[in-house]
Amino acid sequence: MSKFKMLSSGVGVSKNIAPRAMAKLAIGFGLSATLLMSGCATQNIQAYQNTTPTLDMHEFFSGQIDGWGMFQGRNGEVKKRFYVDIDATHEGDNVIVLDEKFSWADGTKSQRIWRLTEQADGSWKGTAGDVIGEATGELVGNTLHWNYLLELPVEDKTYKVKFDDWMYLINEDVMLNRSIMKKFGVELGSVTLSMHRKNSNAK
Repeated sequence: MSKFKMLSSGVGVSKNIAPRAMAKLAIGFGLSATLLMSGCATQNIQAYQNTTPTLDMHEFFSGQIDGWGMFQGRNGEVKKRFYVDIDATHEGDNVIVLDEKFSWADGTKSQRIWRLTEQADGSWKGTAGDVIGEATGELVGNTLHWNYLLELPVEDKTYKVKFDDWMYLINEDVMLNRSIMKKFGVELGSVTLSMHRKNSNAK
């Protein structure tokens, strides 16, 4: 099976992810669209309080992880496909470093390095080269919810795009990640990523 690579999310998204037309469309919408979208309901992470298996970030993000994903526009059309090779290491007891190497279906490559730090209250903060400030993460049950702003280059400009990022542990070796990208409150598209710990026997 061939492998297609890209970013995330991880827990995140590489600079190649958004087609130029999507970014330009968001810029043109203006205040009325922002007000329209602001009333949309969002998930409540507390709904996952009793879900299992419980997500242990230090356990899942340890060693080598394979990821396969896609970027879809607002109408659901698949714009990009990718594979990401993640090398997850630890610094001390509360810092996880994710070295993510992406390869896209069009042959391009990119890289992102995340530093994820567990806080005293069990929440998480994350930094990366193109993330503005810090990503904030809340962990409940099998679910981690991230919020962050990403600098997204398009042609000769850079746009600040908001990511609403949800990660769900399916079993001890498989995690699903879905991110919604917005600008001025208007959805630009979404990223879906399936992560698998290498040498996994889970089904």
